[in-house]
Amino acid sequence: MVSPDEDVDAAQGISADAIAAHFVARVPRAAPDETAGAVRSRLVGASYDSALDVAVCDGDHLAGLLTIERLLAAPPDARVGDLMDDDPPVVGPGVDREQAAWKAADHGEGSLAIVDGNGTFLGLVPPAGLLQILLAEHDEDVARLSGFLHDVRFARRASEEPVGVRLRHRLPWLLVGLAGALLAAVIVGFFERDLEANVAVAFFVPGIVYMADAVGTQTEALVIRGLSIGIPVRRIVRLELITGLLVGVLLASAFLPIGIAGWGTDVALAVAIALFAACSTATLAAMALPWLLQRSGADPAFGSGPLATVVQDLLSLLIYFTVAGIIVT
Repeated sequence: MVSPDEDVDAAQGISADAIAAHFVARVPRAAPDETAGAVRSRLVGASYDSALDVAVCDGDHLAGLLTIERLLAAPPDARVGDLMDDDPPVVGPGVDREQAAWKAADHGEGSLAIVDGNGTFLGLVPPAGLLQILLAEHDEDVARLSGFLHDVRFARRASEEPVGVRLRHRLPWLLVGLAGALLAAVIVGFFERDLEANVAVAFFVPGIVYMADAVGTQTEALVIRGLSIGIPVRRIVRLELITGLLVGVLLASAFLPIGIAGWGTDVALAVAIALFAACSTATLAAMALPWLLQRSGADPAFGSGPLATVVQDLLSLLIYFTVAGIIVT
């Protein structure tokens, strides 16, 4: 007797990705004591959803599977119970379809048997169904590795969509960026007196903003790549925060002697502190924003870049001008 898979009782609350959506119930059945000749005679003229394997059942319970090739080659008086595979791949209807398909492939069987929590035979997933599942899962895996949240057909549709749809997907995020640029101008204007007191402070605004964006972009790419293949953000938070702090320290240390030689101690110290703080906060923002977008149902691949850039630029400006206002002016 074949025992059901341990998670057979997953029949309750079956998800859309469960194997139950792919099995067929109308398949040839035989008892273990029947002869091959009797089963072959009964198959002639009968209609089935799949006849590639015969389900050998002891009452309502599955005892094994018999391939049609072996049935046709067997002597007429051979017992079905002696011909069958008494340990076929068996899963419950609630098992994930990909796991179930790989179980059949690893076993080397053409069909996959579905039984309920009591071991009652429900049907078979034929080879065509297993192949369809594996192809669909392959498409999904490739799409995820490419950073898409949906399947390859979604990605292709996104690349072929008309101009109006393209604008609808992209323009809102770019308008957020435009609002951020206006706010950045307000921040710079607020520190106008500090800039007039020491114009050298303005020299390093592009550099600090760029370095923070660069550090944030690296972290953001890592987070989105992880989310696309199912790695939660919490697994990389600690390492990325430490990395961001170390990057900030190293960049500040590399700049400090050059800045002192070229623009004086005060300006160099202000820029070094701002580099450290901006790079550290950029790492945090680059991890938080993709996670928040995914939790809200938005695609991080569309929104993270523009939104993270705006947030990081504003933070970098605030940090730099605040530090410069304290140290330089």
